[in-house]
Amino acid sequence: MKYIALLRGINAGKTRRVEMKKLKALFESLGYTHVFTYINSGNVIFESKDTKKNISKNVEASLKKEYGFEILTLIKTAKEMKKIADMIPAEWQNDATQKSDVAYLFPHIDSKKILDELPIHKEYIDIRYIKGALYWNVDRKNYNKSHLNNIISHTAYQFMTVRNVNTARYLAKNQKQQS
Repeated sequence: MKYIALLRGINAGKTRRVEMKKLKALFESLGYTHVFTYINSGNVIFESKDTKKNISKNVEASLKKEYGFEILTLIKTAKEMKKIADMIPAEWQNDATQKSDVAYLFPHIDSKKILDELPIHKEYIDIRYIKGALYWNVDRKNYNKSHLNNIISHTAYQFMTVRNVNTARYLAKNQKQQS
């Protein structure tokens, strides 16, 4: 089965650095096949006959051993990624006028109720839920008014991993291989 691993909180600053070539090699050492990474934010596309739960456990343990710190890793099937990406309206872009992202949710916070819990101003942002993710679009001129940055201070944020819509769409298609 084809899977996508979404590593949370790496390569965003000078700490928690993970080189993609080493990440690819780590996945291959675990017996996963057709492994490739996409951009530097911790996206790994691969195949395995194992379950998502076992893959997550094995990957997280191996990452901790290799890097010396915990890296939460969300495992999604290619089918799940496609379903999420297909829900993003085609006109939503990540460009100079609008910001559109997908927050993939770890299972224990995956609920539509999260929409009501987030400290945002919904009159300035179009935010939606689908099983496994939140996705949003905000006009850049209303970004500060939306209080989207306040999500970072919410307790659920540590169990989300965010990608822009361009990355979300690419991962759902995952046709080209990059390492």
